[in-house]
Amino acid sequence: MEKVTVNASVRYDILIDKGILDNAGKFIKEIKQKGKCAVITDDNVDKYYGERVMKSLKNAGIEAVKFVFPHGESSKNHSTLLNIYDFLADNGFTRSDYIAALGGGVVGDTAGYAAATYMRGIDFVQIPTTVVSQSDSSVGGKTAVDIRAGKNLVGAFHQPRLVICDTGTLSTLTPEFFADGMAEVIKHGMIKSAELFELLSTKDIKENLVDIMKRNVTIKGKVVENDEREKGERMLLNFGHTLGHALEKYYNFTGLTHGYAVAIGMSTFTHIAERIGMCKAGVAEKLDALLTKCGLPTTDPAPMDELFKISLGDKKHLSDTMNIVICSDIGKSEVVKMSVDEYEKFLKS
Repeated sequence: MEKVTVNASVRYDILIDKGILDNAGKFIKEIKQKGKCAVITDDNVDKYYGERVMKSLKNAGIEAVKFVFPHGESSKNHSTLLNIYDFLADNGFTRSDYIAALGGGVVGDTAGYAAATYMRGIDFVQIPTTVVSQSDSSVGGKTAVDIRAGKNLVGAFHQPRLVICDTGTLSTLTPEFFADGMAEVIKHGMIKSAELFELLSTKDIKENLVDIMKRNVTIKGKVVENDEREKGERMLLNFGHTLGHALEKYYNFTGLTHGYAVAIGMSTFTHIAERIGMCKAGVAEKLDALLTKCGLPTTDPAPMDELFKISLGDKKHLSDTMNIVICSDIGKSEVVKMSVDEYEKFLKS
């Protein structure tokens, strides 16, 4: 089993291996000797792993209850959040109790935000079951729900106490959902690691999942340690997301998944950057080749005028400037501050 330690405001371990889900209770008991556990999951994940986790908690002597909500981005809202609060209160949860988020990014973000805000904050554990949640969203303490104005606009930084990544859970993902998560994996290679990018480009991805996830969470963990509250270096993790979030909102969060949108955002920004001399020649071609290998798109017909307007509502729009992430080469990235006019010119160049 691989272990990566994150030294943020809360120090915690990320455990990675195939087949460790049935030991979740044992791992949790080592860091939480007391308190009840609320397993928060969605109806898809519950069918595969809900009872396995509940059994593991029971075997470890942990009192646990389970809350299940409908899967999908449309559930990542205040209605679901209020239902979780009521569930916790109805079951007598106090500050000594905790949440285990079992599922993908929607579950982790929503359950994590519930943990950050219930009784002004209780502990939580991440048990991610998707590529994107194992490689990215379960690490770093970003929790949030969506509102009408945009994605992840209401949330909090709240670090988990433990992350348990069983790569075996990825075997139940559809090819499309597996591909969707690979966008964040490729992102980490683009912004920080030419070695990871090369591994993804030349090796069989599914045969190297433990190594790939370890590399990803190591990258993510180091960035979080250096910039937990996203004031500087952590902004690099937004590569592809400025345009990606705009695409998701343009399609009203239907039809184009987060990973697909981020893939298009990464490709589009890299092609533009290469065209205007901000990126080394040939990088966009290599990026597109890897995205294609992973079953991800590189273009979309949505009008750039509309995407520009929508992206101004993103969290990276600060007053009269935009912070966008550009990769000058594979494994090399920087945050570039542009005026709104410069950003519009960049998008339309």
